[in-house]
Amino acid sequence: MSETQEPHPDAEGEVQPAELYDDGVVTAAYLAHIGAAIADRDTLTLRTDVGGLHQSEIGDLLEALMPEQRRALVELMGEDFDFTALTEVDEAIRLDIVGHLPNAQIAKAVQQLDSDDAVYILEDLDLEDQNEILAQLPFTERIRLRRSLGYPEETAGRRMQTEFVAVPPFWTVGQTIDYMREEQNLPDSFAQIFVIDPTFRLVGAVDLDRILRTKRAVRIEDVMRETRHAIPATMDQEEAAQIFEQYDLLSAAVVDENDRLVGVLTIDDVVDVIQQEAEEDLLRMGGVGDEELSDTVVATTRSRVPWLMVNLATAILASLVIGLFDATIEQMVALAVLMPIVASMGGNAATQTMTVTVRALATRDLDIYNAARIIRRETMVGFINGVVFAVIMGAVAALWFGDTSLGGIIGAAMIVNMLAAALAGIMTPLLLDKLGIDPAVASSVFVTTVTDVVGFFAFLGLAAWWFGIG
Repeated sequence: MSETQEPHPDAEGEVQPAELYDDGVVTAAYLAHIGAAIADRDTLTLRTDVGGLHQSEIGDLLEALMPEQRRALVELMGEDFDFTALTEVDEAIRLDIVGHLPNAQIAKAVQQLDSDDAVYILEDLDLEDQNEILAQLPFTERIRLRRSLGYPEETAGRRMQTEFVAVPPFWTVGQTIDYMREEQNLPDSFAQIFVIDPTFRLVGAVDLDRILRTKRAVRIEDVMRETRHAIPATMDQEEAAQIFEQYDLLSAAVVDENDRLVGVLTIDDVVDVIQQEAEEDLLRMGGVGDEELSDTVVATTRSRVPWLMVNLATAILASLVIGLFDATIEQMVALAVLMPIVASMGGNAATQTMTVTVRALATRDLDIYNAARIIRRETMVGFINGVVFAVIMGAVAALWFGDTSLGGIIGAAMIVNMLAAALAGIMTPLLLDKLGIDPAVASSVFVTTVTDVVGFFAFLGLAAWWFGIG
């Protein structure tokens, strides 16, 4: 990504600030310059200073502008606006911009995009708008986009590009090269040529470097290789990304249920998928769903309230456990001072184990074959950590309150809760995954509940038993 643009003179010959980024952030000077051009409806400046940017840079600019400025920018640039930039912004921003454009303009812009980018923009629109836009496209392009939109969300079929190069096995290398030179409807860039039979079933593939190193008279079937990593169109996009990662692929054929070639998945799309899935897992572990920075206050509040309600319920459960020992706490105030430490240490330890487990499940590094070994490892880690911090906290409590018995009690409770934290941190995600529930979404609530309840019960229960109060 370029860091700067060359300065340029405006209509009066004055040099305007044109530095785009400062430490990866769009500069205030550049925003002010573009904002002034928008306010003056200076289309020449906008086409010069925005039209030459990379699509990702335009995306950063759109996210930095105010909503009314974004819409005005797209309107003023007209056909010079690169709609691919809409794939680089948050969904809320993309819908806001597209929602203020006539469907005829969107249809015209979509025709200039690669099919995967076109699907990315169209998939979030209402079905009625989708149909109206698609109806204005050429027949072949309309059919290809409808097929991609027909696949479930977050599958390879939604992310694939339907423009690809495919030839029959009996063609020669020379025929293939001539075809690539003369055919107008090929993708702008590609790394593989796919080989198909008369029914469009995938037979094999040839890398471009192999084509360039082979004599023209050689038949394609003699230089092709089997495509061992063809991706079903209905495969989850995260699984497809894992195949790319495992086999170091740059592109892969996408096939339908009859093994017919329907598209190609490329590494640039897979990188986006990996980033998207990682962000989703991180957000879900925090209980905020698919929230984006551009979401409204109402949408953000609505996404956070459900899990906060669940957290409230689990907090009440922990409070009920404390309530069982209210008489004990009344007679020994030190317990009220120390008990949050036990629960907090257990919660943090469980979060560490849970984070590693959820990530291992997502990357398929944790499975039925190594689960028992990992559970044993985490249990031992929990026990050792429990002993270490039991000694530390026991000594602190004994010195703090001048009571060695109290130090021993909190030490024992620390060991118990650290063990419970380790088991909860790994067993909860495993169980949820087994039940078909996304462990990234629900694990944190249940794990926190376990460590709070066990921590309070162990510490207060041991205190009540030892001191004979309550």
